[in-house]
Amino acid sequence: MRVLAIGDVVGNPGRAAVHGLLPGIVKKHEVDFVVCNGENIAGGSGITPNLFHKLRRYGCDVVTLGDHCYKRFEIADTLRESERLLRPANLSPDGPGRRYTIVKSAGGVRVAVFTLLGRIFMNQLPPNDPFAEADAILRDIGKGADVIVAEVHCEASSEKIALGWHLDGRAHFVFGTHTHTPTADARLLHHGTAFISDLGMTGPYDGVLGRKTDAVVATMRTNTPHPFHVATKDVRLCGALATIEDGKATAIERIEVPLVGEVANDPGDG
Repeated sequence: MRVLAIGDVVGNPGRAAVHGLLPGIVKKHEVDFVVCNGENIAGGSGITPNLFHKLRRYGCDVVTLGDHCYKRFEIADTLRESERLLRPANLSPDGPGRRYTIVKSAGGVRVAVFTLLGRIFMNQLPPNDPFAEADAILRDIGKGADVIVAEVHCEASSEKIALGWHLDGRAHFVFGTHTHTPTADARLLHHGTAFISDLGMTGPYDGVLGRKTDAVVATMRTNTPHPFHVATKDVRLCGALATIEDGKATAIERIEVPLVGEVANDPGDG
């Protein structure tokens, strides 16, 4: 089985990349299941029900969210209702959304997916212990899934790597998101887990983490706020592809495909 994980989709350019490039990638690499982080798709922060359903139509089997999961609170009902949309598992249990999901691939393979929010430098939504939450979810899943995929949405690489080792041999594919910068450490861990610290973003790289350069630089230089509109150039789809055979990951490779041409961005795209 081949599982494709797509990094943080940023704004309309990121959505255009998924729409335009994902079908070709799925066909070329014979992908069986797609997990996509969509927490920045709505104008660069958050997700709306409309955009979630678009990602599903484009071919994403499960859409995950991170620290911006409740940025657009109109997504709350969809979080409650859909088994294909996930918020971080280690947020308050009283918040809307599932801790994990188990859905079948087109080929009938039961795939469990969950996402964890890191604690180091992640102060917007202070989460519970991601290590303990991962253990609890794996106990809940038990033998109910054939393949287990875990996302670690963290700022610190050390926390992502530590969670990767913590899940080695218990999850088949562990990938990091949030920093919007792809890492070069895709590898197989000792006990058969495919791991990468960060997938990178799916969006415009001619900017600062998907935002227009001038505004970010001006804010950093003057300590005064400027609107961080989503950039439009050098759009790429970034992620990683893991191959899983006989209960273990046997290969992992980075995926980075450019979208030709500049994409117009609508800051209020819903």
